[in-house]
Amino acid sequence: MTDLNAALDVENPWKAYMGELYFSRKPPQPLETVSYDDIEAKAKEKLKDIPGAFSYAGGSAGSNSTYRANVRAFEKWGIIPRMLRDANNRTLETTLFNKKLSSPLILAPIGVQGIFHPDAESGAARAAHKLNIPYVLSTAATRTIEEVAEANGDGHRWFQLYWPRTNEVTLSLLNRAKEAGYSALVVTLDTSTIGWRPHDLERSYLPFAHGIGVQVGISDPVFMARYNKQPITKTEIPFPYEFDMLDKAFAEGDPKAKESVFLGIEWMKEANSGIYRTWEDLRFLRDNWEGPLIVKGIQCLEVVDKSTELFHLYTP
Repeated sequence: MTDLNAALDVENPWKAYMGELYFSRKPPQPLETVSYDDIEAKAKEKLKDIPGAFSYAGGSAGSNSTYRANVRAFEKWGIIPRMLRDANNRTLETTLFNKKLSSPLILAPIGVQGIFHPDAESGAARAAHKLNIPYVLSTAATRTIEEVAEANGDGHRWFQLYWPRTNEVTLSLLNRAKEAGYSALVVTLDTSTIGWRPHDLERSYLPFAHGIGVQVGISDPVFMARYNKQPITKTEIPFPYEFDMLDKAFAEGDPKAKESVFLGIEWMKEANSGIYRTWEDLRFLRDNWEGPLIVKGIQCLEVVDKSTELFHLYTP
């Protein structure tokens, strides 16, 4: 076979990927497919012995009608190639918030990744660093702000905020994110309360209630000081997440299980308080975060226009 390095553009890993697959004489590893539907099916198969895990990330709220509508809306768009143009030097590179990135891809803030894999958010943050794409850490992570920053190294990372009930906890999280090198803040506006999720309700599936997915909160010194406790900065949670076993331990009075449940519920009160924010509240975040502030969950053009006009915010 032709020498791989000679045949491929090794300076552009995205451009070279298809060639690498052909020259390797093997299917793409480790999934053996590049089909999105097949990849999702493999994920479902991989997690079949961990009840509730796949549905937590792959499921939607209500009747899933919004999910289906989003897919239909996205499929209406297409890329129209224009021939007889000089497209010999192609690149996916882009600049976002004055940072040059290898592509326009961003790893979204999916919470509770510790129910899918023992590496949890740290593994995803390392992958994002390797590919030079931004990693967005969820407030509902199973690793701390600092642990994920360490895994991400000198990569691009943003922090997604589930807006706490109190300003003192909010400021503490923002300060920790700044100190840990998160360059942008993504504030979620449409999840003041936990959504109506039938797949979770059918199993009473709520990892937070067992202290899983609250690691950002219980590692926070301001939040933990309320209970005269030290922040838990080193994460040690079981994998896989077996809620029946944890329920049993709690019922039997296991001290560690009881504390995890207590802290989990207290953090839920703080981060999913049911408080719906206003423009004046948003000004508080703008005043206390110097970098890009991205508002997430807006679905009305009127609000998009107002947020841009008032605060110079970014509305994806």
